[in-house]
Amino acid sequence: MNQQTTKGRLFLVPTPLDFGCATEAPLTDVLPLHTVQAAARITHWVCENAKSCRAFLKRVDAVAPLAVPLQQQNIAELPRDAHKKGDHNPQTAAGSDSGSLIAAALQGHDVGLVSEAGMPAIADPGSSVVRAAHDAGIDVVPLVGPTSLLLALAASGLNGQNFAFVGYVPSDASDRSARLRELEQLALRQGQTQIFIETPYRNQALLGALLQTLQPNTRLSISSGLTLESANTQSRLVKQWKPLNTSLDNRTPMVFAIGR
Repeated sequence: MNQQTTKGRLFLVPTPLDFGCATEAPLTDVLPLHTVQAAARITHWVCENAKSCRAFLKRVDAVAPLAVPLQQQNIAELPRDAHKKGDHNPQTAAGSDSGSLIAAALQGHDVGLVSEAGMPAIADPGSSVVRAAHDAGIDVVPLVGPTSLLLALAASGLNGQNFAFVGYVPSDASDRSARLRELEQLALRQGQTQIFIETPYRNQALLGALLQTLQPNTRLSISSGLTLESANTQSRLVKQWKPLNTSLDNRTPMVFAIGR
């Protein structure tokens, strides 16, 4: 009689928010030791990019020795469509491929899910892997770590009781302005803070569109470098932003929020 294999677990492993930044924060300054130690025990990974995953594991190894050497870690990448289209829609190709990514958990191995920065599946791909784990009866274990959206919201002074993260705004100028007006109306009418992000090289263009489109008394908050020594959040009314001629760093990821 075959003994049933005990299933592994899917760990959602947060990573530092310094991906793509000029400097890195000490790992134990931004991740609890328990999270780092849990990551060190995992030998099977699902990630956005294998190179970035290895770089993260190298940082982990410097604090808590890895269970197996870096070269022996099993690392699988999410499908490319998960980056381009997101994987929150069960009908996407990413959703249909996710079963194979958790096969190791069905064989008894713990699997770690990581994104480039922050918590996987929050403003990042990975939700299809989490769904597949639930459907397969695999326990999902979120570990503690930084989430840029919540840090930015807390620092903004905007409504933290009612808020929405709306992802990216359109890159086309006309569509972007229409979307910003729509989000502003939600924020002003319902008191719901609207949080969004942009590809770093478009930071300045987005700021220009915000100042041109939003009403003078709408509050705009911009956070950058969160958890780093250079961390900065500025929150003021649009009419107060305009005279400043603010120049944003087009290399650093930022979180934008508007509200009343």
